[in-house]
Amino acid sequence: MTNGRGKSDRSTVPGKLPNKAEGPAAEAMEGRERAQGNSSERNALRTQCRESTPSALERVRQAARKDRKQRFTALLHHIYDVERLRAAYLATKKDAAAGVDGQRGEHYGENLEANLQDLSHRLKRGAYRARPVRRVYIPRVGKPGELRPFGVPALEDKIVQRATVEVLNAIYEQDFLGFSYGFRPERSPHQALDALAVGIGTRKANWVLDADIRKFYDTLDQGWMVKFVEHGVADRRVVRLIQKGLKAGVLEEGKRVQSEIGTVQGGSISPLLSNLYLHYVLDLWVQRWRRKQARGEGCGALGRTDS
Repeated sequence: MTNGRGKSDRSTVPGKLPNKAEGPAAEAMEGRERAQGNSSERNALRTQCRESTPSALERVRQAARKDRKQRFTALLHHIYDVERLRAAYLATKKDAAAGVDGQRGEHYGENLEANLQDLSHRLKRGAYRARPVRRVYIPRVGKPGELRPFGVPALEDKIVQRATVEVLNAIYEQDFLGFSYGFRPERSPHQALDALAVGIGTRKANWVLDADIRKFYDTLDQGWMVKFVEHGVADRRVVRLIQKGLKAGVLEEGKRVQSEIGTVQGGSISPLLSNLYLHYVLDLWVQRWRRKQARGEGCGALGRTDS
């Protein structure tokens, strides 16, 4: 474990890229930085300080890239910025199932500006409260007859989570390693498969390890999750905002259930938190193992795709 946010491997390994690859395969098979933030940043307009939202987050991104151990102390204003909240609202599916609030996007949008202003003020004052997530069960892909739990957050929680993810991505995308592909901006499992093809086709590889972390979303430790967030975020208001979401619990059959473990699958912020958790407990370990213990030309853990 490091005191800072850990160091990403920015080295590249030469290798022939597959035809029609969407981007550098496996970021040249290891660690090369690629993602520069969500496209929604480029579509937003202006912040309360009258400078463009992209440039505001770009400074955060540049600072994170320049100093990997920097902990950011003033981030909340990026989240409660009305333009960012509006972009987050527009990114939600208006016909999606309603959470415990019964609120759907179309109805919220009928008085959108007033609603967003009110939400912004509550976030700024620390009066915002996350609601329990409505739990439903959906069929498990590839396993007929099996169901998996899925969370449906309240509409405002979806908006806040999306805005928070956009801000935190500016920090943590500078840390995540090149072989991590799942749920990241401008990355996809298809690119991970491209990377695997390059690794197998151009290197001396004798085996491929395929692993699944059983019930990961249900079992990650929230205490460690918060500690990992704090490696890059020193703004206690943002940390508390994330904790509110983790502690909100789920509503199932009319009963509210809270837990000290897990993050609800279905929340907009859960994939980012999962990637952050796995960055520290898995990816950095794999990186060290490859450098210190692995022998030969094997590519190791190319392309972690599913958090």
